[in-house]
Amino acid sequence: MNTVVYPGSFDPCTNGHLDIIARAARLFDRVVVAVLVNNAKTPLFSAEERVDLLTEALKDYDNVEVHSFSGLLVDFMKKVNANIIIKGIRALSDYEYEFQMALTNNALAPEIETLFIPASKDYMFLSSSLVKEVAKYGGTLTGLVPDCLISVINERCKER
Repeated sequence: MNTVVYPGSFDPCTNGHLDIIARAARLFDRVVVAVLVNNAKTPLFSAEERVDLLTEALKDYDNVEVHSFSGLLVDFMKKVNANIIIKGIRALSDYEYEFQMALTNNALAPEIETLFIPASKDYMFLSSSLVKEVAKYGGTLTGLVPDCLISVINERCKER
């Protein structure tokens, strides 16, 4: 069984994230979506909430599971018996950062490879930061995030 990991903060999950996950799910036997716990940041949603939101958005995928992790990605990869990291790339700036991360992960664990999946043209502009900004000012999230998450995101942004 070929297991891949798609890591990220997913704060919140966007349709761009879902597009990469769906494409990976067609290519690989098992996709583990890994929600990063980063104590240096103050996320909109807790790691547990992000796992729950992603689980809801991905409920129709039999070969996709969602977990949270902290620490080194390569350690998490070993824990879930995966050897491929999936990264979505929107622009050249994403590639520069992700290329450095891929080289670092490969230096730490040479058996782990990183595969880049280019963003679909419909989602090249989309980021979690943009979604939060739109929600903060009352803009519509339709088409930006899974429909099942719109009310939750809007409510949380109103609270802040």
